Amino acid sequence: MPKVSVIIPAYNSMTYLPETLQSLLAQTYSDFEAIIINDGSTDHTEAWVSQQTDPRIKLISQVNKGLSGARNTGIEAATGEYLAFLDADDLWHPTKLQKQVECLDNNPDVGLVYSWVALINEHGIPTGRLFKNSQEGNVWEHLILQNIVESGSGAMVRRQCFETCGVFDVNLRSFVEDWDMWLRIALHYPFKAISEPLVYYRQHSQSASRNWAAMEQSYSLVIEKAFAAAPSRYQHLKGCSYARTHLCLAWKPLQSVQKDYKKALDFATQAVTHDPKVRWEREYLRLRIAIALMAGLGPENYNKFLRFFHTLRRRVKLQLN
Repeated sequence: MPKVSVIIPAYNSMTYLPETLQSLLAQTYSDFEAIIINDGSTDHTEAWVSQQTDPRIKLISQVNKGLSGARNTGIEAATGEYLAFLDADDLWHPTKLQKQVECLDNNPDVGLVYSWVALINEHGIPTGRLFKNSQEGNVWEHLILQNIVESGSGAMVRRQCFETCGVFDVNLRSFVEDWDMWLRIALHYPFKAISEPLVYYRQHSQSASRNWAAMEQSYSLVIEKAFAAAPSRYQHLKGCSYARTHLCLAWKPLQSVQKDYKKALDFATQAVTHDPKVRWEREYLRLRIAIALMAGLGPENYNKFLRFFHTLRRRVKLQLN
C-alpha cells in the first residue's frame, strides 16, 4: 500500500491538469498513489488521464458531484495512511509531500499538517503574495477567524481524521467546503505547520463565483455549523468570525471580472458592523485602499496598477533574496 493517497478532483481542467500532475510526479517523495476523479468532465480529461503510463496514477470517472463529492469519492478509494488534496489547477513544490510525511510521522498525535501558500496567476507566474500562517496545536480559535490552511491543496490529513470527523459536506459550495472540513478536524486533533511555501495557489478571475449572495450564505452555513458543534469557551468568537468572513468576501468582487467595488464596500461595511475592531486591522486597511483605487482609477487602470505593483513586488523580493 502507498503511504500517501493524493486526491485530484478534475472538472474540465485540461488547461492546467497536465502541469498540476507534473508537479506531483516531480515530488522527491515517491510512495504515493494519485487518484484523479473525473467529475463529469465534458473535455478530454478521461482520455488524457487514461494515456498516462505512471502506475501510481488511477482514474475514477463519475457523474458530476461537485468538489466535495469528488473529494469524497477519492477518500473512499484511497488506500494510503495519509491523504493529500491537490486541486487540478494548483502546483506543489517538489518537497511538499516529503516534508509533510516527515511531519506526520514525527508527530503521531497531529491530524493535519499544512504549509505556507504562494499565489500564482493564470499563467503560473508568482504574484509576489505569500500566505504565511504558522499556527499550530489547538488551532480552532484561529481557524474560525480565518482559513489558515488557505488552499484546498495545502493539507495532508491522517486517514483516521475522516473516520472520526466524517467527510466533506456535499451541501456546501462556493469555496468553503475545505474550511468546514478543517474546522471539524481541529475540534479533535492538533495541527502542525511547515513555515515555507510548498503550495502554489492559482488565482484566475474566471474561477471566482459572482453570486455574492450564495457565497455569503455558504460562509454563514459554515459558521453556524461550526459554533453549533463548538464548546462554550469559543462562542464569544462568533461575531469576530462573521466580521472576518465579510472581509474575505469583500475581496471577491474586486478580483472578479466585473470589478464591483460597490459590493466590496458593502461587505466591508458589514464586517465593521459585526466587529468594529476590524477597522484597525491591516487587512481592512488594505481592502479600503484597494476599493478607493478601483473607485478612482476604474477597472482597467486598476488592473494595470495591479500588474505594475505585482511586478515591482517580485523584483524587490528577488533583490532582497
